[in-house]
Amino acid sequence: MVALFRRTTEPTRRSAGGGSVWRAMTLVDRGFVRLVGKLEITGEIPPSLRNRPGLIAANHIGMFDPFVLTAALRKSGVNPRFLLTGGLLDAPVVGWGLRQGGSIRVDRGKSNVVEAFARTTAALRSATGPLLVYPEGRISHEPGLWPERGKTGVARMALAANVPVMTISQWGAHEAMYWGSNGVRGWRDLVPPLMSWLRAVRARPTFQVHFGPIVDLSDLSASTPGDAVRAHKRIMRAITDQLVPLRADEPDTPKVHDPTRPTDTTSPWRP
Repeated sequence: MVALFRRTTEPTRRSAGGGSVWRAMTLVDRGFVRLVGKLEITGEIPPSLRNRPGLIAANHIGMFDPFVLTAALRKSGVNPRFLLTGGLLDAPVVGWGLRQGGSIRVDRGKSNVVEAFARTTAALRSATGPLLVYPEGRISHEPGLWPERGKTGVARMALAANVPVMTISQWGAHEAMYWGSNGVRGWRDLVPPLMSWLRAVRARPTFQVHFGPIVDLSDLSASTPGDAVRAHKRIMRAITDQLVPLRADEPDTPKVHDPTRPTDTTSPWRP
């Protein structure tokens, strides 16, 4: 992920709990997740990371997993903040709530890459808590839903901002909602996600979220050629290693098959 600011917006300074509107939205989110399935959390977020700049890197397995991760972070006592690409922060209600909660806009764009990256790292350094990121940049297209190769953007930002990186490995959220399609062109495009969500409400899948350790990047530097690649490998390996026990009975392919999800890549991290 090469993250570029669309504009020079800094994260809103908030307490560890975020804005009141965002707190209310995350409470609604927890109820929404409980409606669909059961949330199981293992591991913990170190106290030293709760109210300081940092990154939490997670695997991306489906349309529903941002809801699950938001609920898991809030239940663990951490304000869910996101380092987001795309236009979600422009949404009339959700986007405003995310900004109030301290999330940061990081869109790909036509700005000067060096300048945009500098603004990103400056915003990251001044954040009032850790931010959740997806190193893969998208929902995995890997047939077995193992993490994709990903890009070095998260690692580069961590090294440049000199902030710690911990990992989240998750499994089960892919059962709550099908991929559907890349864009909504009509009501038919909404049918697969909606029908899969209704099936999940009846089946009540288990959403497993594991908070892994902080990844040791202390011997790496933003100024050393190749260190961003090394850091990226360590982050992705940590995510994958912690994912293995979560899906011990599904080592090859998920039991719940999503026929709408693309499966056109392979994972270099697959055990």
